[in-house]
Amino acid sequence: MSVFDLIQKAAGFHVPVVQIADNLPLDALPDEQIREIGRYATERNIRIEPGARKMTDEILHRYIEIAILLGSPFVRFVIDGPGFQPSLNDVHQIIRTALPALEEKGVVLAIENHDRFKAREFASMVEKAASSQVGICLDTVNSMGAGEGLETVIGLLAPLTVNLHVKEFCVERVFHKMGFVIEGKPLGKGMLPLIELLEKVSTRCRSAILEQWTPPEATIEATIRKEADWAHESIKYLKSKLY
Repeated sequence: MSVFDLIQKAAGFHVPVVQIADNLPLDALPDEQIREIGRYATERNIRIEPGARKMTDEILHRYIEIAILLGSPFVRFVIDGPGFQPSLNDVHQIIRTALPALEEKGVVLAIENHDRFKAREFASMVEKAASSQVGICLDTVNSMGAGEGLETVIGLLAPLTVNLHVKEFCVERVFHKMGFVIEGKPLGKGMLPLIELLEKVSTRCRSAILEQWTPPEATIEATIRKEADWAHESIKYLKSKLY
């Protein structure tokens, strides 16, 4: 799908917000095309939230500009990227450098918990920033890649959350019994404690984004049909719990 196809699909689901992240990198586009995307979304009563990975000083600064162009209250970042895995101290410095621009422009930096850092380290990024312009994009499954369960992640990061990635999952033992597989499921048909999660996230949380890990089928056509079916089912379920 193009970015316009994605927005149109979201309009068909009657959702108020779409998060465009690093699989459709907005920083590769000129300002006028970004404005065009924003206008196209606004005409369909949809707000765009920009997201990116590889949180260097330069890329973060560019996405603050993109957030302003789109009228987004925040920009979501995965810290790591190709050839870029900064230390925790380096991350603190990148945030400190960006704080004047974040505060001047009124844009919040939402840092997504991803595989490499522990939840307590993500919490320290927000706490050391000591600014309302820095918070957490809480993904409900990513931290399993760092060996942490959802109870730990919710406990440490929900109070700091400004954006929520709602991702359903299941954990199943493999056939030979010596290991587990973590896979996505349609929302409401897995192990995600959605109601508890919604109750515990900070009142600063601006949006809940449905994100799905859809195991592929044998063909791309079958996979696309499966993704569409899961999206329809999951958005219906999420709306029933949010409204």
